[in-house]
Amino acid sequence: MLFLYVIVVIVAVLVLLFLAGMRIVRPTHRGLVETLGKYTKFAQPGFHWVIPIIQKLYLVNITEQMVNADPQVIITNDNLNATVDAQVYFRVKEDEESVKNSQYNAANYKFQIVNLARTTLRNIIGTLSLRSANSERGRINTDLHQTLEIETKRWGIDVMRTELKEIDPPKDVQETMNKVVKAENEKIAAIDFATAAETTADGIKRSEIKKAEGIRQAKILEAEGEAQAIKLVNEAAETYFKGNAQLLRKLQMTETALKNNAKIVIPSNTELINVIGEMAGVLPIDRR
Repeated sequence: MLFLYVIVVIVAVLVLLFLAGMRIVRPTHRGLVETLGKYTKFAQPGFHWVIPIIQKLYLVNITEQMVNADPQVIITNDNLNATVDAQVYFRVKEDEESVKNSQYNAANYKFQIVNLARTTLRNIIGTLSLRSANSERGRINTDLHQTLEIETKRWGIDVMRTELKEIDPPKDVQETMNKVVKAENEKIAAIDFATAAETTADGIKRSEIKKAEGIRQAKILEAEGEAQAIKLVNEAAETYFKGNAQLLRKLQMTETALKNNAKIVIPSNTELINVIGEMAGVLPIDRR
């Protein structure tokens, strides 16, 4: 009976030891197993068992993380105070060496990344004017990223990207800058309006010139047509009515009478040719 009791106790102790030593590593983590304070094994995702008390498993997150470089006041190159804030996105590389470096080469890599980012921002923005700092955010992000990537390489860290959240000048400076920007926008708008008005006036001027040119050309053509007509009439008169000026005058008067839609009463026993001949010496009656 005592033997059975001892067996039960031993089994219970073994079960408790097994349960106490169970460790599960998720895909988002990697593990470092230390035996009596000495690194002995790299733990991949899955089930692991460590000897309680003697061994310990340290989990390291390998997913992308973000730290906020707390807002700080930086003096720019033109001696203005600017409140600057930034964010750093990074991850611990998943290979064994990088995971070890993140734990053994840096006491607290998150805290150190924040302070390194703050120091780097002071160095970068301190060489720029406030206007340049606001207009060159891309350059500041690039310089900050490159510096952090170099400095954290020995920690097994991969800096994914950096983002400059804000560069806020003092309130009075901000108001002055807003006024300057407003004035510049109004100046640009005035220039655009003047250019548009000039373009419109130029278009109207060209249109009037073309219109006048058309009228001039029409008058020239009309005068040329009349001159040509007069020439043809003169040539016809010289050819067919030479010495018969009175007959030509009668025909012209007849043409004028018919053109003005004069009404002619013709007797029934009169030839049309004789009537036209008689009309040649008569002016049409104005019936308006």
